[in-house]
Amino acid sequence: GTLGIVDNDKADKSNLQRQILHDETTVGTSKVESAKQRLHKLNSDITIKTYDVRLDSTNVLDIFKGYDVVVDGTDNFPTRYLINDACVFLKIPNVHGSIYHFDGQVAVFNHDGGPCYRCLYPEPPPAELAPSCAEAGVIGAICGVIGSYQAVETLKVLLGFGDTLKGRILSVDLLHQNVRELKIRRDPSCLVCGEHATIKELIDYEQFCAVSL
Repeated sequence: GTLGIVDNDKADKSNLQRQILHDETTVGTSKVESAKQRLHKLNSDITIKTYDVRLDSTNVLDIFKGYDVVVDGTDNFPTRYLINDACVFLKIPNVHGSIYHFDGQVAVFNHDGGPCYRCLYPEPPPAELAPSCAEAGVIGAICGVIGSYQAVETLKVLLGFGDTLKGRILSVDLLHQNVRELKIRRDPSCLVCGEHATIKELIDYEQFCAVSL
């Protein structure tokens, strides 16, 4: 019954076509507070913890600690790698979702012995090949589709039933309505979850992020 929401941004009109927790009355206000108000209107019994901060190596472990699953809806590679590495460090499943124009991907990383995000993408691509949502544009309905997939995978992880997307990535092309499933194997040489992972030898997580990102 506890949700944690991390975001240091304020709600903007440009968000409203896809970020349905906000509306015109909350434009200009903190996104985490806007989301908290909306969610409490849907269910007043849940506990919502808000973190109005930018997620970085100095706070990620303290924020994630104690949660059963992390749902990653970020739009930039440095934060995705940070989330992945923290989840491996804390042994928390990571339900990943990403979109680009009409395409989307969903996977469950670091779950039940499965691979992590770095097993699939060991290093981030060059900045010019990885534009953010603000740079590339976002089709609002695509967010709803990928977010719904993530919600289902999160419930499956929490409740322990069904076949999660552990070791698989679901690739969705909504322009042509094609869905593909690709298998992912755990990389024995992975920097964070491999047999000789660097992360296991470092106590200072901030130092790890500084050398790995």
